[in-house]
Amino acid sequence: MEARLARSYSVYDVFTDSKLAGNPLAIIFDAEGLSDQAMQAIAREMNLSETVFVLPSQNPAHTASLRIFTPGRELPFAGHPTVGTAIALAEKAHANHGGDLDLVSVLDERVGPVRCAIKLRQNKASFAEFDLPKKSQEILLPLDRADIANALSLKITEIGFENHVPSIWSAGVPFLLVPVHDVGAAERLEFDLQLWEKTAPFVDGALASAFIYCRGGVNHVAKFHARMFPVGMGIVEDPATGSAVAALSGAINQFDALPDGHHPVVVEQGIEMGRPSLIHLHLDINGGLIANARIGGQAVRVASGILEL
Repeated sequence: MEARLARSYSVYDVFTDSKLAGNPLAIIFDAEGLSDQAMQAIAREMNLSETVFVLPSQNPAHTASLRIFTPGRELPFAGHPTVGTAIALAEKAHANHGGDLDLVSVLDERVGPVRCAIKLRQNKASFAEFDLPKKSQEILLPLDRADIANALSLKITEIGFENHVPSIWSAGVPFLLVPVHDVGAAERLEFDLQLWEKTAPFVDGALASAFIYCRGGVNHVAKFHARMFPVGMGIVEDPATGSAVAALSGAINQFDALPDGHHPVVVEQGIEMGRPSLIHLHLDINGGLIANARIGGQAVRVASGILEL
């Protein structure tokens, strides 16, 4: 039986500077002694897209070790839990600092160590960004554009734009990336899970989730507009998906043939859900390849409490 402890937790809205926007994240700070089954049950109880469990790192130079659970299963890596937890731990450790502060931390995730840079600012939402623990790699599997279109209730002519075609990429978590013609198509689509299950391939033992994207956005700073429909995670749609934008980095470089140099990209997500999010992607290209990639965003605390387990 689990030991009954008063475990502190917070809820942060991530990839936003406004409360009740972005992607909500539950962070359990005192997760020692919890079994895998208990963590999964708590994630179901929280019923957010992800719940993070903070544990001591086995490396004393690292800040913490993280376990990341959706209501349906554990993930080896995810963007909004990384950003939100990096900010939450920094704010917790430096609550009485009283000024601006720049920090670096390393968080151990199942995918490996993730290096984060955090900016704490007075009277502003904190910001964190992390180096991708793995560069995005394409996974070559056969894809049927007509079946993909049917699963999204779109015309086949609305699938793809410019050089972008459906493809599978992973930077730790695989996604089937589906480019669509414009923001109107992205807003209008209707995701059919049953048809998707017949269409999408299995990657790393799980059905690939759908990440739909197009150029432009509702927000003038956005270069891409996106939606994400997870499979097997216990949620219908995700308002901000850092791991999917990490995967998208490879597709952007390949299809847009980015020139060498630094490329800042802002991806908006969650618009259709009423939870607007802005995900910041930075790409450094050298010799046509991604030399470095970072993902970042802001986060704000909306709740704190005690988990009586």
